[in-house]
Amino acid sequence: MSFQEYLSQKKINVEQFQQAEPDRFQEWQREFGQMHPESFTAQKKFLLNDTRRKYLVR
Repeated sequence: MSFQEYLSQKKINVEQFQQAEPDRFQEWQREFGQMHPESFTAQKKFLLNDTRRKYLVR
């Protein structure tokens, strides 16, 4: 699973997130590549919820 697919699955708009917060996007993409998606979710759970609220796929 790619990082973009993961964000789409979490209902986060990939393009908006990448344009608005490129540094965080790159950091998360790098971390996602180094761990299992479930571990990433557990580690970033609250941050993912905040990010989803900002960049919700409509």
